[in-house]
Amino acid sequence: MADYTKEIERRRTFAIISHPDAGKTTLTEKFLLYGGQINLAGSVKGKATARHAVSDWMEIEKERGISVTSSVLQFEYDGYCINILDTPGHQDFSEDTYRTLMAADSAVMVIDASKGVEAQTRKLFKVCGMRGIPIFTFINKMDRDANDTFDLLDEIEKELGIATCPMNWPIGSGKGFKGVYDRQKSCVITYSDTEKGTKEGEATEILLEDEDRLLQYIGDEAEQKLLDEIELLDGASAVFDLEKVRAGKLTPVFFGSALTNFGVEIFLKHFLQMATTPLPRKADIGIIEPAERDFSAFVFKIQANMNKAHRDRIAFMRICSGRFDAQMEVKHVQGGRTMRLSQPQQIMADERKILAEAYAGDIIGVFDPGIFSIGDTICSPKDQFMYEGIPTFAPEHFARVRQIDTMKRKQFVKGINQIAQEGAIQIFQEVNSGMEEIIVGVVGVLQFDVLKYRLENEYNVEIRLENLPYEHIRWIENKSEVDLDKLTGTSDMKKIMDLKGNPLLLFINAWSVGMVLDRNPGLVLSEFGRG
Repeated sequence: MADYTKEIERRRTFAIISHPDAGKTTLTEKFLLYGGQINLAGSVKGKATARHAVSDWMEIEKERGISVTSSVLQFEYDGYCINILDTPGHQDFSEDTYRTLMAADSAVMVIDASKGVEAQTRKLFKVCGMRGIPIFTFINKMDRDANDTFDLLDEIEKELGIATCPMNWPIGSGKGFKGVYDRQKSCVITYSDTEKGTKEGEATEILLEDEDRLLQYIGDEAEQKLLDEIELLDGASAVFDLEKVRAGKLTPVFFGSALTNFGVEIFLKHFLQMATTPLPRKADIGIIEPAERDFSAFVFKIQANMNKAHRDRIAFMRICSGRFDAQMEVKHVQGGRTMRLSQPQQIMADERKILAEAYAGDIIGVFDPGIFSIGDTICSPKDQFMYEGIPTFAPEHFARVRQIDTMKRKQFVKGINQIAQEGAIQIFQEVNSGMEEIIVGVVGVLQFDVLKYRLENEYNVEIRLENLPYEHIRWIENKSEVDLDKLTGTSDMKKIMDLKGNPLLLFINAWSVGMVLDRNPGLVLSEFGRG
């Protein structure tokens, strides 16, 4: 096997996570600016200008100014090949973010300095914790009035259960923001408010010993406060320990302003040195090392209609080991077939570049004729193993879908099935009703709007959604031992099937789940779908 070690070692694959509006998309844009991918960063809100953020490509995203799907962006910087997985910030799309985190080796957590740790950050952090992936924190929006810095760190530690190690320290905030103190170099890097879309302005570095110059730049009050805080900091904060960072037990913290582009490149440089190379992955035959095996990958996302003109479906794969060559034959393990991956490409938001090769750590998109599912393993034809699956989240909101024009039945069935295969919605049928009665389940209610919008705009089908009162769903684990017709239920229970024919139960009240288990000895219910 050829040695791909050098190519694999220069790769860094990470996800950016945050609560909505913390400035994640802006930070992503600035990274691309340094990688020379774009010359002028997009205006995220798109009100003052027609430019939209590069990573938001779906129409509904442009209209609402929120990220709905995860984008994949690749760029080169300083000898590294960087793969960024930009995730939706809105909590209604947390399932997409969860799957994206499965494909990342580390995460960058963006926190709004005036808001601290918010609800969505907690949820996403738990997922990172479950996977033990390293987390790097960028506290953003220092150009606006911010919370007390010690309080922010304290909140991260208490709320997320991870130790913090500030790599730099802010001097003031809002109109009084003067820059940051670099703890490693013992110097102050001064802040200059640069033009919003351009690269970083000239940052002046002033050593702490150079008191006169420091005084001239930041003033007497800010200097005294800084010296007091440094003393406190050296006594109170965790010592930097790269092993702990890589084990997900300690988060290095950086401060800056993505909008005015201050502190972004400092963060990027440190991050690239601290983040790991592509990590080994668990499979049913043991641990798969990136540089020691032939090509293998798993599907973590499916996206339909990225190109309206072609009505295509793209399966996104994270390469876990070896080198991918566009001409090679690969095995689709779940499908039991050997094949060539069609139109392998790197996606830069909605722009594509056909690929000849890629390496472990890279994310590639391939044309999917409808054969791939989320969690599928692709490997070399001589290998036979499966990566551990991605569990299906239990939906929390349900609605019955009614078609307005019944003549468009074919487009409707095709559209709703394709959107369901992407994993954003789950579709069910009432027992014995066929596709006549379709029930949609989602993790967040905003997904209903996206479904309606996409069916209308991509499939030319209008629907009406009728909300259902159910809030709890359970899969029947031992379905072969259970006679569905003889099941003793409760008055608020509904029997449904998923697309694979697995029986499920819906409940309005949580306590009904226990009652049904009591009334049907031997019945085993689960909160996760196993596919």
